[in-house]
Amino acid sequence: MATGTEQAGTRVEDRPRSVPGPVDAEWGKPTSPRTLLSRALSVPLVLGLAVFFPLWVCAQTGAGIKDAVFWLQLALTVYSGARLAAMILTNKRKLLQGSFWLFVYMAMGVAPLAQVVLGQTPTVVVGARGDLVEATALILAGCIAFDLGALLGRTRPERPGRDENALRLVHRRRLYALVAFSFVASALFVQKLGGPAVFFSSRQEIIAGIEDAGLSQDGSQAGQAILRGLGTVPALLSLLIYTRWVVTSRRARRSPVILATWLALALLNCVVNNPISNPRYWFLTVMFSLLFTVFPRSAAMYRSALSLGVVVALVVFPFADRFRYDEKNYKPMQTTSILEPLALKDYDQTAMFSNTITYVHSGEGHTFGLQLLGDVFFAVPRSVWNSKPKDTGVIVGEWMDNKNTNLSSPVWAELWIDFGPLGVFGGLLGVGFLAARVDRRYARRAVRRTPSGALVSVLVPLVAGYSFILLRGPLLQATGRVAIAAVCVALISTRSRNGRAWMK
Repeated sequence: MATGTEQAGTRVEDRPRSVPGPVDAEWGKPTSPRTLLSRALSVPLVLGLAVFFPLWVCAQTGAGIKDAVFWLQLALTVYSGARLAAMILTNKRKLLQGSFWLFVYMAMGVAPLAQVVLGQTPTVVVGARGDLVEATALILAGCIAFDLGALLGRTRPERPGRDENALRLVHRRRLYALVAFSFVASALFVQKLGGPAVFFSSRQEIIAGIEDAGLSQDGSQAGQAILRGLGTVPALLSLLIYTRWVVTSRRARRSPVILATWLALALLNCVVNNPISNPRYWFLTVMFSLLFTVFPRSAAMYRSALSLGVVVALVVFPFADRFRYDEKNYKPMQTTSILEPLALKDYDQTAMFSNTITYVHSGEGHTFGLQLLGDVFFAVPRSVWNSKPKDTGVIVGEWMDNKNTNLSSPVWAELWIDFGPLGVFGGLLGVGFLAARVDRRYARRAVRRTPSGALVSVLVPLVAGYSFILLRGPLLQATGRVAIAAVCVALISTRSRNGRAWMK
């Protein structure tokens, strides 16, 4: 007996598809041409990041030796390159996992590999070669632990209805209060440092302004950390929320008041959060969070951001310290090699992890959570807590008798100095688990029916950008802004779905 379609003289396969493209075998859903394009690029992308580029670095001429450090570092670079390529090519946007692998590939993979090949490091490695071997092996083990944690986070089933009940929204009136506070706090920050012109000179001028204001005292940076956090974080958070409101709500785009407030917040952030007066990692946070807030559902933008992130980290970032010093103290690096800046500037994470291991092995021992306790209670002044621990990077730098103690302390080093190898593996296992859970929840919320005031749509891009700072460390320097952001979010969030909270 003929079907209704055959009676009409039209075969099912001849009818146009509601969604273009063939059926994806894994998910059982139609595949778009954009997905097919990414699959066509998958082979050169994976080979480029995980094979050709690391081999090109290894082929360069240098004073390095091909010992255990070299082979472990090459394995780490290949592994992180393959994982970064997988993040770029995935069907779903995984902001936290993508940020993690972008950082690891450049800061813990390619840059240290170049340092091993050239035999040069931005920070001297004071210990034996065996400590550097141990550091590289632990970094690789931590990456594997992160992947295992992410696998557990993806496979753990969700309880029905839990995600819907957990949706936090922005409370309108509290948001208005946050915006008002942002302008007051940022204005106080600008006034304390001598006016807006200081923010367009150099970071050296900013530091001088902080010292002149009496906010930077010997042994304590709590005052300046709180002031800088209050002057920058609420302004950025307000801008992100208003940006999402304008991008996702037609009603908001038709409101002169909302548009005027958004423009005023944008101008405010141009002053307090510009790349001249702020560290590069913080400005990277600003750009990352804004990008994924403006394009909340664009898979192409996500892939482009991770892909271009490699180029920016390789070419732009080492030379982006132009505004760190004033004209008299700035000394541009003269080089014709693309690898030399990677070996001599900024990327000292592996070297500092090795130095942290040497510091512990020298007899200082593990701190068994004391450093983490100092991070949690960062706001307690040293006049109250005399034995409050310093930044891990500062502690190791002073032990090395290094004049510059503004050194990195990657999360591997933070976990190691407190809890040893088990802390590194267990800590990164937990980080991977949480990253996968948050990414999965964010992917479900990155749809058109999600309310404009859904906090997860703003916070996940912000955390993804700030993760570069958290991964680089030291954590004590990074926790100030985290705490201020957490307080702001707690004040403006609500579960209410009436007129006081945003709804589509």
